[in-house]
Amino acid sequence: MRAWAAIFVTLSLAGCASEAPVEKTPAMYIDLATPDAKIDPAAAASMISQYRANNGLGPVTVDPALMQLAETQASAMAAANKLDHDARAPVAKRLTGEGYPTHKAVENVSAGYHTLAEAFSGWRDSPPHRANMLAGDVTKLGIAASYAPNTKYKVFWTLILAKPGAV
Repeated sequence: MRAWAAIFVTLSLAGCASEAPVEKTPAMYIDLATPDAKIDPAAAASMISQYRANNGLGPVTVDPALMQLAETQASAMAAANKLDHDARAPVAKRLTGEGYPTHKAVENVSAGYHTLAEAFSGWRDSPPHRANMLAGDVTKLGIAASYAPNTKYKVFWTLILAKPGAV
């Protein structure tokens, strides 16, 4: 009888263990220094918007055109293995060249950060990058991280913040 009771308890506990929720890594902590890893732009917009709100500013939302422009810039830096705002061209020229009219556009680039949280912290702690994230009149963003395994930095980042519209 004891043996049956022990088996019953063991099976009952095993059943409970299999129902435990699987914990998912929050988007801001996903390691982007891996093949096929993708940044969560909504999480980035939320994080930056909350930071802006804490500083008395309005939110930013994800813009598909800026996402593509950010991806192109991050990929160009990764391909060149070089952290450079002008890897393809200056941000204003890139936006104009793609037919994206803006009243204002600012850009943060960085390399070596493996997570969104790390990149955000690096930008927040750098006065010029912080100023870009806190630009009062921007409303849209595009963000990208490009993984380049055979480079010194492994991950290259681009954040573009803009206020769209004709100049």
